Amino acid sequence: MPGVVATLVTVICGAILADRLILQAEWWQVNRTVTHAPRPPLADLGPPPGPVTLSWQLSTPVADSELPAYDRVAYTIMDGELVVVSGHGLTVRDARTGRERWHYYRGQWSLLGWARTGHVVVAYLERTGHRGNRLMVGLDAVSGTLLWRQRGDVPAATERTTLRWPAGGGVVIVTEDGRHTLYGRAAATGRRVWSKRLAHGCLLPEAVPYGSSASDNVAAFGLDCGARDRTLALDPRTGRTLFTTNAAHPAVSVSGDVTAVFDGTGLHAYDRGGREFLVRRGEDVCREMCPAVVTGGHLLIAYDLARGPENGTETRRLESIDIGSGGLSWRRDMSGYTALSVSGGLVYGLRSRLADPLLPAGIDVIDPATGAGTTVPAPLVTRPGLDGVRPWLAAGGGLLYVAVPTARPRPFGGARLVALRGGIRGSGPPELAGVPAREWPEACSLLTKHDLPRGYAAEPTTAHVEGLRLRVGCTYRLRHQKRRASDGPEREAAAVSVTVQWVAADESTATALFWAARDTQNGVRDPVKAGDAAYGLGVPSGTVVMRVDRTIVTVTSGIPSMASGLANLVAARLRAAP
Repeated sequence: MPGVVATLVTVICGAILADRLILQAEWWQVNRTVTHAPRPPLADLGPPPGPVTLSWQLSTPVADSELPAYDRVAYTIMDGELVVVSGHGLTVRDARTGRERWHYYRGQWSLLGWARTGHVVVAYLERTGHRGNRLMVGLDAVSGTLLWRQRGDVPAATERTTLRWPAGGGVVIVTEDGRHTLYGRAAATGRRVWSKRLAHGCLLPEAVPYGSSASDNVAAFGLDCGARDRTLALDPRTGRTLFTTNAAHPAVSVSGDVTAVFDGTGLHAYDRGGREFLVRRGEDVCREMCPAVVTGGHLLIAYDLARGPENGTETRRLESIDIGSGGLSWRRDMSGYTALSVSGGLVYGLRSRLADPLLPAGIDVIDPATGAGTTVPAPLVTRPGLDGVRPWLAAGGGLLYVAVPTARPRPFGGARLVALRGGIRGSGPPELAGVPAREWPEACSLLTKHDLPRGYAAEPTTAHVEGLRLRVGCTYRLRHQKRRASDGPEREAAAVSVTVQWVAADESTATALFWAARDTQNGVRDPVKAGDAAYGLGVPSGTVVMRVDRTIVTVTSGIPSMASGLANLVAARLRAAP
């Protein structure tokens, strides 16, 4: 009998040791590196107002985690480093150069969440195909050293568009399977430092867009409480409740000490004590959530106006609100911001487009005291419908970091990040990257009546860029169709359009923008013989996008077989221009 007991003890101990030393061991599951290089310095400073140029760039594919809601890429700047988050794991790079410093990957596991506070990055991973097998790790952001591991906890309300969950003041906030209770864990050690039971009937969402957000001083959560949903704001260091407010299906965002809440009926902003100092009514004031930053005691927030006052186009307004008084300091209207960032006393805003129908995204550099600013093009392209990464903006070390989603690589898409520095100022306006407006060809001069069958008439269209007017578009329609009142498919069947989408300062810049635009398109058909480089859209291709020297032009025909031939005529006319 004693021998049987001893054998059982040996077997049990062996199983425990095998589980700890082999099955749960890091050595065979983890691909990670560390660095002993000192933290790279990164001044709190972005590029000055004016043209920008590419310093370096990075493409990151979207991972396939078998959980599509979590297939995202995200970025953050901390300790002079760029942290790249994807389902594959963490990659940390020198923010000045883009060179890798360290990484943390885990084979057969997917990274489904991350948090940052102080000098610590916390990652949450699940084993692929086994959601109950999960792990949370704390890593030193500078070196990549493993600080702690913990099994069982799950993130407290992951924000789905970035996979980030709240942490602040050296504490990361987690929960358990029931999602009824919040726990604070010291980010440096993993030790539990506080717990907080939610109100009866309230649950944390698992992963919803803008379901949570945090700064060092405030962590906010949109709680599912049945018929009485609410927003909870607390001190991340202690778990103490700062305030609660009723809001149906709230989207939340935190910047500094300010919590912004959008509940589908209006936008509300609260200071750290829960005092509401801003209300903007309307179900469309925010798409999902309004971009916002805090600087100099003011909240700068961008929200939608239903329609522009003159031409009926969508317009977004940027306002500066004094947090103490709630008074309006200034406002400016523009075509729309998708992200805001503040650095070195300047505010940077990312526009989805410089102006319609021009190709590049736009960047505004704004003086937060007055609202005065400069608009410049960015060497990248954004498209609606791509969601591998939420458009992101940050500044430091004289660089501006911008990330947007791409359709490539197939099949899940990816994210493109560019680090921009101040560029050379040309003789033209900064809104056109220094290219004089006279160097832009008029679209209606690129095809003549001799290039088209008899009966076509031209209708020019104009792009408005911060006071500049450029005749960049031309639509050709048959005269008898032009006179018809109907705007239906018959009228457009034979229409032809030419759009000058950009004239770059040099051929290399135009080439980079051309290929960046292609990478955001679905349904690309390569190659098309036209210009210096071209691709078609759709099958058959009724649209040809081409580059001729430093000009990017799109030619569209309602009769697909015409598009390629017309594109070659346009290319020949561009080459012949003085």
